Amino acid sequence: MTIDLPSFSPCDALVAVMVAVSASDQTYRTSELVAIQRSVDHYPVFASYDDDRIRAISQTVITLFEHEDGIDALFGLIRDALPEKLYETAYALACDVGAADGRLYEGEVAMLAEIRHQLNIPRLHAAAIELSAQVRHRVL
Repeated sequence: MTIDLPSFSPCDALVAVMVAVSASDQTYRTSELVAIQRSVDHYPVFASYDDDRIRAISQTVITLFEHEDGIDALFGLIRDALPEKLYETAYALACDVGAADGRLYEGEVAMLAEIRHQLNIPRLHAAAIELSAQVRHRVL
């Protein structure tokens, strides 16, 4: 079966990365969905983004996850749309979504590793981004 792939804007690609982390463990937690919406509502990179696109991008990610080569297709779309200077931004947003509910699940850990690999995030940079997300989401 062939998938008709849309093209992504850079912001669509950032949303897709966040959705991929949320969807990676087949459970969409409210805290993760809120983290995605909050990022789109507040971060400067999304200033001119139409947040009505979140649903369509989410559906694309979910559809791709259902196909054997869907992850590869997803990262192809993401890399085609995303300027390299936003690769670490994408990873930071992904880490925030993963950390939003206070813990990382196995699927999320695997997806974050895949994002690091696909976007060539240097290990030291990744560690700093991960720690930053972790400390922002700590609770008493």
